[in-house]
Amino acid sequence: MSIRLGYGTNGLTDLRLDDALGVLADLGYEGVGLTLDHMHLDPLGPGLAGRVARLADRLGALGLGVTVETGARYVLDPRRKHGPSLLDPDTGARAARTALLVTAVKVAADLGAHAVHCFSGIRPASVGEDAAWELLGDSLDPVLDAATEAGVPLAVEPEPGHLLESLADFHRLRTRLGDHPLLGLTLDIGHCQCLEPLPPADCVRAAAPWLRHVQIEDMRRGVHEHLPFGDGEIDFPPVLAALDATGYQGLTVVELPRHSHAGPELARTSMEFLRAQLTAVEEKRPGGHGPPTTERTPPHPARPDAATSAPTPVSPAPSA
Repeated sequence: MSIRLGYGTNGLTDLRLDDALGVLADLGYEGVGLTLDHMHLDPLGPGLAGRVARLADRLGALGLGVTVETGARYVLDPRRKHGPSLLDPDTGARAARTALLVTAVKVAADLGAHAVHCFSGIRPASVGEDAAWELLGDSLDPVLDAATEAGVPLAVEPEPGHLLESLADFHRLRTRLGDHPLLGLTLDIGHCQCLEPLPPADCVRAAAPWLRHVQIEDMRRGVHEHLPFGDGEIDFPPVLAALDATGYQGLTVVELPRHSHAGPELARTSMEFLRAQLTAVEEKRPGGHGPPTTERTPPHPARPDAATSAPTPVSPAPSA
């Protein structure tokens, strides 16, 4: 199968990064979703180039792939969660977020990462919707320039409650930016369950041409709360079968950012759960038997139209 499992470091913040990587490699993960943050790889700390070089060596020694994620809560502002955003009314504040993403692109290039993840941010009350979309596009222009120079895709994540919260919103941005070749999509399977009009497996198929990064966890309809597998409502075999059929070559990263207190154990049980689900998918194939293989399928050639239905209103998750 083409699915390569990873685990997000934002769910292992009680571990040193070196220890976290060792745990994941021992459990059989093929990669890591690396959140740039103060406790692991601080993008604002001194000696970044040297720290990135050492990390690249460590990842290579463990045989782990990597996607760079930029969802750290307070890496730029100790008082505002995810602040400032790409939509901040203050020019300097927006520039700080753009600069962080440009740094993330450079780090990703040095690590040989599959993509750099980002999101729009919540629209400030003082910024109108049309103006917010204009700010988002303008803020991402320098990041896409850096991505083009580095050859690293930028993977925007639809995030519940943000300006860009749905697949339809991603296509709005894509169109606004002229279908930039380095602009791709982070698809969070839980978010599909939470608010998309299509079932998660259909979301995977619809998103296939633009997939550059995938996050996975359990979730319930209408509630943005990342849950351990089995605690939500997602039927995973159809989702995994759809993902495998796309030929997506990047990482599928478990994202449980509110569960670091039990991170190593959840990394273990998540791997056990997903392996069982992948085996179930393999056994349902004609002539299928035994554990999933690593055979890859070619990328999906179709470019399905974006869903245009309104997303489901989302209840806030418990405070992190």
